[in-house]
Amino acid sequence: MALFVVQHKHSAETCPAGHPQMGPMLVKHVSKSNAKKFGVNILGDAVINNSHTFVLIVDAPDSGKVKEFMAPFFQAGSVEILPASTCEQVVARARC
Repeated sequence: MALFVVQHKHSAETCPAGHPQMGPMLVKHVSKSNAKKFGVNILGDAVINNSHTFVLIVDAPDSGKVKEFMAPFFQAGSVEILPASTCEQVVARARC
């Protein structure tokens, strides 16, 4: 498994949070049990207040699985999937 940081951004106009159908659907989609169906393990998630930015930290076999899992978010805005390392891994190899 590889570690990834995922960042989704959307505009205020396309924000799904207040949408009566889209908001609950996305909450269900980012559940750990649903992510596992895609081979993705969600380690953490957060929304940056007032910025329409959603961040996930996930483990997955590859970025393709993460992209597949994040497919619904492409409808509302951008999705960036970044390969990542833990702090411990970076220190062990002595470089970022």
